[in-house]
Amino acid sequence: MTKKRGTSGKSYLFLAICALLGIGLELVLAWGIEPLFGISMGTYTTFQIIIHWSVVCVIWFVVGVFVINFAKQKYQFHLWEEKSKLKGWQYLGVAACLLVSVMTHYLDWGGFKPLLEFQRLGVLKFVFQYIYYLLETFLMSLMIIFGQKACEKWFEKENVPYGGIVLALTWGLLHILSKGSVAVGLMCAFGGFLYGSSYLIVDKDYRKALPLMYLMFVL
Repeated sequence: MTKKRGTSGKSYLFLAICALLGIGLELVLAWGIEPLFGISMGTYTTFQIIIHWSVVCVIWFVVGVFVINFAKQKYQFHLWEEKSKLKGWQYLGVAACLLVSVMTHYLDWGGFKPLLEFQRLGVLKFVFQYIYYLLETFLMSLMIIFGQKACEKWFEKENVPYGGIVLALTWGLLHILSKGSVAVGLMCAFGGFLYGSSYLIVDKDYRKALPLMYLMFVL
């Protein structure tokens, strides 16, 4: 990835914060706008939850594209630049990340997460739920990437998963408030750190990191 000379860590952190605020717009929708129409998060009908997920996905997609294009035009940061093929140890690292994610989710959910969600949601809601997860992963990954870049500018080290730490301390711990559970927040924080580590394992290649993070998030 290329960068414009003089781009500061604060500039990249700003982009990470934009991605975080983009995720937070769901709360504005659920807590501020939907109640005006008599819609409550705890009593969604199937139609309402699908509309909610669809609107959120559109919002998240727009925010993500804005952040990527802003970074490209303002800082010459080309996110989709392809890197070299993975080496043997990197494949092992990818497998380890997936294994840890699956085991963590299995313990947290008391079973295989996708299967349990499919049984609970049914086909239609399951499909929309997992599209929603993809867009959430999209913005989470941007927080990791730009959080990583910001800290690399400040600390001048590239082998520390700073982006995962940023995600853990923001998106992860904020689940304590959004879900009302410290355990859930800590679990999400651990996941955030793991996603950031996976980004380094694939040599910061976003073409590989995004699908990897998505699999880690949903499996």
